[in-house]
Amino acid sequence: MNFIDTHCHLYTEEFDEDINDVLERAGNFGVTKFYLPAIDQSSTERMLNLEARFPDQCIAMMGLHPGSVKQDYKKELDHVEAWLKKRRFVAIGEIGLDYYWDRTYMAEQQDAFSVQMEWAMQHDIPIVIHTRNAMQETIEMVKKFTPKGIRGIFHCFSGSVESAREIIRLGFYLGIGGVITYKNAGVAEVLEEIDLKHIVLETDAPYLTPAPFRGKRNESAYLEHIVNKLALIKNSSPQEIAEITTSNAQNIFGT
Repeated sequence: MNFIDTHCHLYTEEFDEDINDVLERAGNFGVTKFYLPAIDQSSTERMLNLEARFPDQCIAMMGLHPGSVKQDYKKELDHVEAWLKKRRFVAIGEIGLDYYWDRTYMAEQQDAFSVQMEWAMQHDIPIVIHTRNAMQETIEMVKKFTPKGIRGIFHCFSGSVESAREIIRLGFYLGIGGVITYKNAGVAEVLEEIDLKHIVLETDAPYLTPAPFRGKRNESAYLEHIVNKLALIKNSSPQEIAEITTSNAQNIFGT
């Protein structure tokens, strides 16, 4: 079986001591590629260094996370734009809207999101979206770009069936990770209604660790628990999930 972790932060300090073992454990389960979403300029060097160490496995994105949008966000956007001009990235991400912790910079988040979607169109690459407590606002912003052919993934999807269907109508995939294993999260019930052809797999490591490891560091090998839960929900097999979700990931990223 061949799996792709479409969203993991393996470049963070949590993996400094054992990144080789982390990749080996993931490989033992069949995870062959790891897509690395950017956060802000403070993490760029670490992310690109990891990609350089493991170029056949770790693949970097570029973008400004909404949680890093502050008063100086335009300087951060300048950093993103400069890198997009230096080399090609597989996607712009993770970008979007996050109104969970702080609503101070809502207007700035919206501007940063819009600007980065424009860049995705210019560079003909997909986007990877982070949205928290702002699902409908995010969908409405994406809708403005669908006539231009915007495409990508709604990372860490945990919305309603209605939201899932609206996202699918926009031509986007749903990124499914550890939340699927959480009791009362509601994701499992939503996915009963969603075809596998609209799903990609992710861990968001080191965050959102699936059961039974909640509270511990997440890693890409734990994709196994996400796959097993998804197989149960969809009355499918890990092999079928591997084939469909890997094809979906290759379709969106082109690699």
